[in-house]
Amino acid sequence: MTSNEAASPAGARSGVDGAAQAGRPAATTRVTSRDVARAAGVSQAAVSLVLGDKWRGRVSPGKAEAVRAAARELGYRPNLAARSLRMGRTRTVLLVVPALTTEFFARVYTGAARIAAEHGFGVVLYPSPEGIGPARDPFDSAAATLDGVIASSMAAEALTPLRDADLPLVMLDSDPDDDRADATVNLDIADGIRQLTGHLSALGHRRITHLAADVASWTFEVRARAVADSLRGLPGAQLRRQPAALGVEAGLHAAHAALTGPGPRPTALLCDDDIIAAGACKAVRRLGLRIPEDVSVTGFDDLALAVAVEPELTTVRLPAEEFGEAGIRALLTVLDGRPADAPTLPVDLVVRGSTAPPPGAPGNAARPGGQ
Repeated sequence: MTSNEAASPAGARSGVDGAAQAGRPAATTRVTSRDVARAAGVSQAAVSLVLGDKWRGRVSPGKAEAVRAAARELGYRPNLAARSLRMGRTRTVLLVVPALTTEFFARVYTGAARIAAEHGFGVVLYPSPEGIGPARDPFDSAAATLDGVIASSMAAEALTPLRDADLPLVMLDSDPDDDRADATVNLDIADGIRQLTGHLSALGHRRITHLAADVASWTFEVRARAVADSLRGLPGAQLRRQPAALGVEAGLHAAHAALTGPGPRPTALLCDDDIIAAGACKAVRRLGLRIPEDVSVTGFDDLALAVAVEPELTTVRLPAEEFGEAGIRALLTVLDGRPADAPTLPVDLVVRGSTAPPPGAPGNAARPGGQ
């Protein structure tokens, strides 16, 4: 065939006919579920089950994979509007978070949105005023606009207006015994605290002040209990508690009070989050003390801030994106009419330069001066 023949209208028609003969629609034709079914050698009902993630026990794994492969090859995109009408769903969920002042909740949203998109859902992000509500209904009618709600790090009472819409609710970082939620997904906060206190006690610290977030929230109550429980049986341990609002300045003032109060000065400040810890670091330096030679400081969350301070913070890393993913999976399970798991995701201690043995302990004097 000459180049002129290849470019001829007849040649173009042959290409279209070839695609049709191969079971693929022409490039200008919208791909339908019927095309996917034909290419995969299954029924349209099977295509709907597989792409709606409802195939298990009804379609064989081999045929399910054939459907997914055909959909990818053909570039099939389901008509979500038509599917929503058939299913009576909006395919939209609401993610309520306390604030957008740290990247943690942005990462929770990223994880949730990624899994939601894989199932044809969208996620609307809604920061609740003051973090613990009350969170008003952000729509004229949440029930008509949403399929469900995921609420992160909030008291269930804050969601009363949304719960009045009788929407499925998945709570993140919340009391697993609260039966108002259809499912609860948590991080192993208590274990994170145990890892921190174990690290400090192994270094030799006995005078520890807990800079505790002054927020009425289940997650911070868990931290306070875990700190006390972890140090209760430690010989010579002296635990104090200093409340602090969530902020750098609040952390600074709380740490200053802890370090200048009556009695022996604490050798370690265990902070409920990295933001409070950043303020604590400022207080230590302003008092002419060194981190970690005079005072060790720990955070919680492992935000970008943890490596922006000097020395970098010893903290607990929370898997934020995986947290969001687990939340949306739980909600999708509830929407599918099945009982959802209540997973608790593991967390990890990250040891950096802000912790060392206490003053006078072996290994401390030989360290270079801190900041």
